[in-house]
Amino acid sequence: MNTSQPLQADGYQSPDPFFGPPCLDADEWREEPVPHRRVHGGFAGTDTRFTCYFPTEDSYRGRLFQPLEGAHAGHEDAFDGPMGDMMGGFRLITRLGGYMVESNSGHIGDDIDPKAGEDPTVYGHRASVESARFSKHLAAQVYGEPPHHAYVWGGSGGGRRSPLCLEYGGDVYDGALPFMGGGEIAEHGTTELMKGAQVMAFASMFNVQRLLRDVADQVVDAMRPGGSGNPYQGLTTHQREELATLYRLGYPRGDEFMIFHPMGQIWLWTSIADRLLAQDRDYFDAFWTRPGYIGHDLPVAVADDVIDLRTTVRRVVTIGDLMSDPAYAGEEYGPLRVLSGLLGGGDPTLPIAVEVDGLDRGYSLGTGLRLVSGRAAGRQLYCMAHAGELLVGDGVGAADLERFRDVVPGDEIHLDNRRFLAFCYYHRHHLMDEPAFDGLRPDGIPLYEQHVVPTMAPQMGVAYSGRYTGKLLWVHHTHDSSLWPSQGVVYEAAVRAAQGDKAARERFRLRWTEHAEHVPPAFLASAPDRATTSWLIDYLPVIEQSLLDLVDWVERGIEPAGTAYEYRDGRVVLPDSAAERGGIQPVVAVTAEGSDRAEVAARAPVTLRVTAEVPPGAGTLVAVEWDVDGSGAFATRVELDGTAATADLTTVHTYPEPGTYFATARVHSHREGLDGAPERRIPNLASARVVVR
Repeated sequence: MNTSQPLQADGYQSPDPFFGPPCLDADEWREEPVPHRRVHGGFAGTDTRFTCYFPTEDSYRGRLFQPLEGAHAGHEDAFDGPMGDMMGGFRLITRLGGYMVESNSGHIGDDIDPKAGEDPTVYGHRASVESARFSKHLAAQVYGEPPHHAYVWGGSGGGRRSPLCLEYGGDVYDGALPFMGGGEIAEHGTTELMKGAQVMAFASMFNVQRLLRDVADQVVDAMRPGGSGNPYQGLTTHQREELATLYRLGYPRGDEFMIFHPMGQIWLWTSIADRLLAQDRDYFDAFWTRPGYIGHDLPVAVADDVIDLRTTVRRVVTIGDLMSDPAYAGEEYGPLRVLSGLLGGGDPTLPIAVEVDGLDRGYSLGTGLRLVSGRAAGRQLYCMAHAGELLVGDGVGAADLERFRDVVPGDEIHLDNRRFLAFCYYHRHHLMDEPAFDGLRPDGIPLYEQHVVPTMAPQMGVAYSGRYTGKLLWVHHTHDSSLWPSQGVVYEAAVRAAQGDKAARERFRLRWTEHAEHVPPAFLASAPDRATTSWLIDYLPVIEQSLLDLVDWVERGIEPAGTAYEYRDGRVVLPDSAAERGGIQPVVAVTAEGSDRAEVAARAPVTLRVTAEVPPGAGTLVAVEWDVDGSGAFATRVELDGTAATADLTTVHTYPEPGTYFATARVHSHREGLDGAPERRIPNLASARVVVR
């Protein structure tokens, strides 16, 4: 391995004329997290930046892995930071035998490249493809030859764009693994901005979050194990209508808690609000002034939530303040601290929030925050999280980069949420052609007056075509409240339409991860009576095993297991048995006294039973953990020797105090049956309700 000779960019010629000559501005040796050579650079005349991480030869086995950042991207070191650590970081790449290259997807922060303008092909795939292509030129100098195979992968926004890299960069990549992706379908070669169903889907979710916030607990409880199964009981007609619409659009059943405790979906609004207004100002006016719109026809549905307040900034708050100031140590600030830890590239000096005076009414989430005076006058932000009069802000372009820089106490600020309240009904008036919207157009006739469907920001890239060479293993989650299961079924249909059933079987697999959210549960809020880890799993082991399966598929011809499913009424339904379901997760069921709900007296023994089965070819069971009370402790652990693919275990527990408890069994399998292996332990879980009198 070449560790000291300077790397040469000279002689490299890009086949894409958009990119100027590559230039390197950093080349250094680093010991952490594993020894590697780090190289940073960009392409002249563009905002495209890249970082390459070349490990030592003892871990390198000739592969390139390119993780794509989530959301809009904009950073070429995301996987080397806190967000990357959440997904395994560079250590994961070295376990896979690869070096790593990252790109900022052609833009810096949330801004766009002045040269590219709003060209979605640059941000959606061309910048990433070019960075990967040039990294092979560098790898040949580091290791003596270029990598023999290359893979692109990512989640959320990275899952959105990684299929585009395979579709349009087939000479660079051999395989792709998007997880939690989704998007519109169009002809191969399109250069048009994409339309995104998630804009309307999130509008529906935000509206349910707003309308049902006072009855959230009863809705959540109805859909928990052992609940009534009827989330509509006790709701008003308007509340029922909006919740039903949310389900029809594809919101995952059983994940209702996340409607009311979101982990950052509001980012979509903060990043696109200005764009929506520019594209369809008529809607935001009509909502309040014309018949056929809630703001005009049923003003009581929004009146109490309106905010229109000119006030002053009392304090400017940085990420560091939120993390360390005792004033923000209270429980109500917990979600803001978690969110802050994921923002701003970890810069503790970034001012992301303000305290204001006089905010004593209305609905703060999504509220426009426009600076009226001071050095930042004219800057438009939107509230993405709040606690009382503390508002976390975000915006698009320069506003995303600056947040509340140059704002000082005493500056005037205008708080106005009328746009957001109109957005809460946006899904009614902007229907896409996808089946998920059919519930709002019976017999093909829209129920409400229609407006032009908006386009997404150019950073999201173009629509999918389903046409590619190589292999693509798509992983989607059943309980994802950001990219719903309904988004997971779109690409498979596109591949079949573009390539036919035979090619689809040879090149595409869809794998479902049950009980997985958009981020691992450690980053999510817990209910007072039930830890999030008692109903959601950490999906990273599934992603790592799936990446290995993709490698085996590409390099050894070993076909990966897909997951059988049905899609009906806006929901994904998985078979109950492991043999029918397939995939790689164990299938788990839990009962208390033989049912999903047991009612017992205090101090009476309760028999808890777990059955688990690993799908054929997916390995064996290596551990079962019990969390008998929903605390998330998982204090009782049953070690298994890794020789069996099924388990049927019981335990008896006594609950000394009255209350409602969720007894949960979390099961782990491993492909090679290695009970002591720290990685690739595939989890799943199930719960039963115990009501103690």
